[in-house]
Amino acid sequence: MLNFKYALVNKKLSIIMPAFNEQNTIELILEKIKQVKLIEDLEKEIIIVNDYSSDNTLACINNFQVKNPEIPLKVLNHEQNKGKGTAIHTGILEAHGDFIIIQDADIEYNPNEYNLLLEPMLAGFADVVYGSRFVGGKPHRVLFFFHTIGNKFLTFISNLFTGINITDMETCYKLFKKEIIKPLVLKEKRFGFEPEVTAKISKIKNIRIYEVGISYYGRTYEEGKKIGWKDGVRAIYCILKYNIFKR
Repeated sequence: MLNFKYALVNKKLSIIMPAFNEQNTIELILEKIKQVKLIEDLEKEIIIVNDYSSDNTLACINNFQVKNPEIPLKVLNHEQNKGKGTAIHTGILEAHGDFIIIQDADIEYNPNEYNLLLEPMLAGFADVVYGSRFVGGKPHRVLFFFHTIGNKFLTFISNLFTGINITDMETCYKLFKKEIIKPLVLKEKRFGFEPEVTAKISKIKNIRIYEVGISYYGRTYEEGKKIGWKDGVRAIYCILKYNIFKR
């Protein structure tokens, strides 16, 4: 353990945050991230990709930066709306951390649980860790029945083709070692990122994928939720495309 801790000196977690019209929550989630103390004294960097927001999202980010100049935060701006997947691609390219995690700009996911995902990775067991909303005893807001059924169905279909046994393919919280995620050529511009990246990491030889239970503070469409049934149809297409069909 002493040798392993020594190896972690100056290691960093990159937090990639795609943001589109999240003026109501983005300062709240940034404040939560600011308060997180990472295990093994990992450093952190925040990379926000503002996906051409038309509200005051950028002003809120700037306001947080002014109040917290000590926080390592980089803001990248798309000149047109390109979708969550493209925003994630942009963030991955700019990430300098040894470990990379995806964080939505709302408050559905709790940054205090970064350490839950980091634990099996820092212990030397995992190359990728998914945070599952469907295992464990963490709080979980009761919302849309058909969303839950849809998520579980998409995960089942994904597992059927990837051959791995995860419980929540569509989760936002995905943690990667940089050497796993950076070499991947990712194509999907919107929410197809989830099945695409899952398909592609499943094909990596000797990949070690873990899951941990996380909490989920879901929001309604009135509160800003964006994913819809069309994204579910696209997810099925992506599962087939990246697991079966060859380019």
